[in-house]
Amino acid sequence: MSSFENKVVIVTGCSSGIGLATTRILLARGAKVFGIDMSPFPQESSSGAVFTFHQVNLTEPNAADEAVAACIQKYGPKIDVLANVAGVMDAFSSVDTVKESEWERVLSINLTVPVRLMAAVLPSMQEHKGGAIINVASRAALSGAVAGVAYTASVATNIQSSILRENWDMPAYMASSGVIGLHTPSDAQGVPQVDITADDVANAIVFLASDDAKKVNGVLMPVDNAWSTI
Repeated sequence: MSSFENKVVIVTGCSSGIGLATTRILLARGAKVFGIDMSPFPQESSSGAVFTFHQVNLTEPNAADEAVAACIQKYGPKIDVLANVAGVMDAFSSVDTVKESEWERVLSINLTVPVRLMAAVLPSMQEHKGGAIINVASRAALSGAVAGVAYTASVATNIQSSILRENWDMPAYMASSGVIGLHTPSDAQGVPQVDITADDVANAIVFLASDDAKKVNGVLMPVDNAWSTI
């Protein structure tokens, strides 16, 4: 098990769900975590650890650049890991029913923000000749039947890079993901129960971020209890 001692890690969506689970594991393994979220962070989760919380709406202009600059100001010029965890679901809309506002919201949070953050951290990673980027996508990127058109499109896009390492963690549906509320009672039986927890996904993220995965690059890693084989 690789140590994250003195490594600087940026985690988006750190206040709940997969992001919070990832933050807790990284802190327990010695990382300096710069957590970003719109919602307040449960402070007890960072007790005694090296943690900085940056509360911001990353869809705002320049917010990504300013967040990375704040991380560098706090922990120095080297950023070892970016974990793009924050994301939202759509309303399971098809191409002919999706609202423009829904499309723009989902694409902005799930695609535009991660790309902006990657662009912001790359200069540091390139200068220090190393780093790892982990983007949390979804099994929906592989199957349009899993979500609506906006969500499926946003998580299926990959950004190629000549640096370092970039990998994708692709969790299945989880009860904590907010999907339950989007289903009516009549189709509730269609929601797959794959018994995946936030910790399950977070452990995969931490592995991809670690030196144990230093030769793992360009991987789409499902965390779905074999759901993607169906």
